[in-house]
Amino acid sequence: MDIRDIHTPVLLERCAELLGSALQKPGSVFVDGTLGMGGHSEAFLERFPEARLIGLDRDTEALHIAGERLQRFGDRVTLVHTVYDGIVEAVASAGVDKVDGILFDLGVSSLQLDIADRGFAYAQDAPLDMRMDQTAGVTAAEVLATYGEGDLRRIFERYGEEKLAGRYARAIIAARSEAPLERSGQLVDILQAATPDAVLRERHPAKRVFQALRIEVNAELSVLERTIPAALSVLGVGGRIVVLSYQSLEDRLVKRVFADASTSTAPRGLPVELPEHAPKFRLLVRGAELASDEERAANPRATPVRLRAAERIREDA
Repeated sequence: MDIRDIHTPVLLERCAELLGSALQKPGSVFVDGTLGMGGHSEAFLERFPEARLIGLDRDTEALHIAGERLQRFGDRVTLVHTVYDGIVEAVASAGVDKVDGILFDLGVSSLQLDIADRGFAYAQDAPLDMRMDQTAGVTAAEVLATYGEGDLRRIFERYGEEKLAGRYARAIIAARSEAPLERSGQLVDILQAATPDAVLRERHPAKRVFQALRIEVNAELSVLERTIPAALSVLGVGGRIVVLSYQSLEDRLVKRVFADASTSTAPRGLPVELPEHAPKFRLLVRGAELASDEERAANPRATPVRLRAAERIREDA
């Protein structure tokens, strides 16, 4: 199967519109911080023939697939195996000082969801791995085997915003005392058995728990908290950044960093804003943009997306 049949880039046209003015100039460089299977990057390389790509991903399988997909663009493409908080080092290693465009399409990728043995999808029985980089780190099975009840409850509450976090943590502790939890199907069965019938009729009990485990295994929020300021630091004047978030924790973090960067630091009461206090960025969209009804119908994975974008308007002091 062609990867284009299983991967439809989210908000592709809107991302291209927002980044276009920065990527049309000769010698422009853009960073795809979440390369995945290369859908967004392929489209940008086609539409902006003067642009060069630095593509980052922690997933070696994704890098292999994207590398084959983008091979026809030759030396316009540089791929780097790194978590996206390594953006500063990746840009420097590519021989670039500042970049003109940055895209982050956060969350779990189509590749990770669609390949069952990665363990990301609760609808498919698979080993409980959930590592985006399968060469490093602890698996979801190891988290479930070693975390205490309080820590399990904490991550389910914080990263999954799960109201039944305590109930689920107790059920997991009880189940693992009888047998190791090694497969997603086992975990789904435990969660379903621990869920009141009224809740089962409203939603799948595994959705938020699987999200929480994925975020914990990959340290997604702590990495993102370092990533966005680092990304802003390598963006040149006139450069633009677009971030696609898929859950509220990510979006709130991006919103806060963008708000700080686009707000004057001048003390209140100053009659004139001094240049060193002027904002370094301006927001390109009001609030967070959502996918249209048409896009949601055509690409269901766009349903929860929240888009935020900003442009650098002056250098750091």
